[in-house]
Amino acid sequence: MAMDDDLSGDDYKMRKHSVLLDGHQTSVSVEDAFWNGMLAIAKERGQSVNRLVTELDHARTTNLSSTIRVFVLSNLKQI
Repeated sequence: MAMDDDLSGDDYKMRKHSVLLDGHQTSVSVEDAFWNGMLAIAKERGQSVNRLVTELDHARTTNLSSTIRVFVLSNLKQI
């Protein structure tokens, strides 16, 4: 990381994002960079972000926010 990287930018901000999991409204708190990654992955797969998050929710073994972060990072490693 370069010393001039802006660590206060929007990508680093934690936000709550509303999702539907199996028809139930809830929210998940993740940084914008990870949420934007989820949106891009869902679009690439041709599915809604709610469907993708629901799939992750069913498969997870830890909290949903951590699952989303690791999922996005794992997808980046495949590029």
